[in-house]
Amino acid sequence: MRRFAIIGGSGLDRLGTLEISARHTLMTPYGAPSAALCEGLLAGSPAFFLPRHGDGHALPPHRINYRANIAALREAGVTDILAVTAVGGISAEAAPGSIVVPDQIIDYTWGRDHTLYDGLNGTLDHVDFSQPYTERLRRLLIDQMTDGELVGAGVYGATQGPRLESAAEIARMARDGCTIVGMTGMPEAALAREAGMAYATVSLVVNWAAGVGGAAVISMDDIYHHLDVGMAAVVRRVGRAIAAGLSQPDPASDSP
Repeated sequence: MRRFAIIGGSGLDRLGTLEISARHTLMTPYGAPSAALCEGLLAGSPAFFLPRHGDGHALPPHRINYRANIAALREAGVTDILAVTAVGGISAEAAPGSIVVPDQIIDYTWGRDHTLYDGLNGTLDHVDFSQPYTERLRRLLIDQMTDGELVGAGVYGATQGPRLESAAEIARMARDGCTIVGMTGMPEAALAREAGMAYATVSLVVNWAAGVGGAAVISMDDIYHHLDVGMAAVVRRVGRAIAAGLSQPDPASDSP
């Protein structure tokens, strides 16, 4: 049986539409996760919720214990993760207010504990990461979107944060083929793959990235506006994706 979890990012520290039935405070071999796992019903479908930045959005991207978050979700029996992120738009189609379901990722982060195979537990594996997102989950998300709001593929560029990027850095990322830029996409996606869990990301574009869109500076007011307007719509669509996923037969195995 599939068990779904939502990992919330900026603008989704609390899932107000989740009817909480239990809170699970877990400790993993990698330490404590960002917050207690909330279990309940989202639009009638069972789901877990974990805010990656912690309660009150206190954890910056480079200080999140991604390994503990993934380990805690696995311990709770989660099989499928839908990760919600707020991002900047780099390519022309990823305008503020749009929703991107990326199919590829480039990791520009550094210094983060990025693997479960750290040599401490006596195991080692080299997981295939050619396709970083589970296509079955990507299709569930895409099927809940309308053409006017959706970018159904793209490259997520994961940067270190917490500062925003320079215009030159974004120009480099554009040359690399990045569609959007965010700070939390890695190592979360790779850890989920190592843990044997299905994983996909849905990204709300809340601003043009530096040097894109004609603005001299990035306005935090504009970012908060798009978070306020767009995140509720993202949550509704994620809820519908979970309901659709639970109604499908369990896959014999997940291709990436």
